[in-house]
Amino acid sequence: MRFVIVTGMSGSGKRTALKMLEDMGFYCVDNLPVPLIGKFAELVLSPKGEISKVALGLDVRADQSFSDIEKILKELRESGYVFEVLFMEASNQVLVKRYKESRRMHPLAVDGRIEDGILKERKILSSVKADSDYIIDTSKLLTRELKEELERIFIKNEEYNSLMINIMSFGFKHGIPADSDLVFDVRFLPNPFYIDELKNKTGNEKEVQDYVMNFPEATEFLDKLSEMISFLIPNYIKEGKYQLVISIGCTGGKHRSVTLANELYQKLKNKGNYGLTLTHRDVGH
Repeated sequence: MRFVIVTGMSGSGKRTALKMLEDMGFYCVDNLPVPLIGKFAELVLSPKGEISKVALGLDVRADQSFSDIEKILKELRESGYVFEVLFMEASNQVLVKRYKESRRMHPLAVDGRIEDGILKERKILSSVKADSDYIIDTSKLLTRELKEELERIFIKNEEYNSLMINIMSFGFKHGIPADSDLVFDVRFLPNPFYIDELKNKTGNEKEVQDYVMNFPEATEFLDKLSEMISFLIPNYIKEGKYQLVISIGCTGGKHRSVTLANELYQKLKNKGNYGLTLTHRDVGH
């Protein structure tokens, strides 16, 4: 029997996650009234139960105290019931953007300010987040990437930690990404922009990739960078970090940085129990 509690920040993708879990064979229930949570858990976790996979969605509501939910979950654990907690997360900036695009009100924004509601909710959920088994930050995740992360956890049953790594290429002339944790400058490499047949191509195309990676400095940089990142990852995981943004920049963000970001992604792909995404911020400029 697998029982999963899906909770997290409003607007972070809880309902999307529940729909995906449903497609994976989970019996899903969302927003069950607080007084019924304990009884529901007792029924589904009963040895006589016929359902093998259950997901229960819980979120902060203006008309109920989340502390009551935490108390019930604590009592269930103390009674020996086994369940996992999946916490859906996103940055404040992304959450505000999503609320404005959907024209919905935050459940805790009583005065109409989305930012205040988010901050209040984050404070309320801090303890349940700290005790969660899995944290998925959807700030930079595509829908298919979220599906892949859920499959890793609940279908493939791979060992999982909550570190989500985003490798991002960018152009220095457009500014360094504000959310960068690690920034690397590859402007020391020859620039394909000055090669007529490569000028209008990008690092997503083989001709540019071959040109950039043909320089010994590029391959040596990639080897040393991937070695350093491989060293850092387990230490970040040990410290409880759940999001790492690795930014690789060149002048315009179209050729060298894109090539090296692609190469690093391939180096790290399928090498560990962490999430990995790839973003080319300025390739379209």
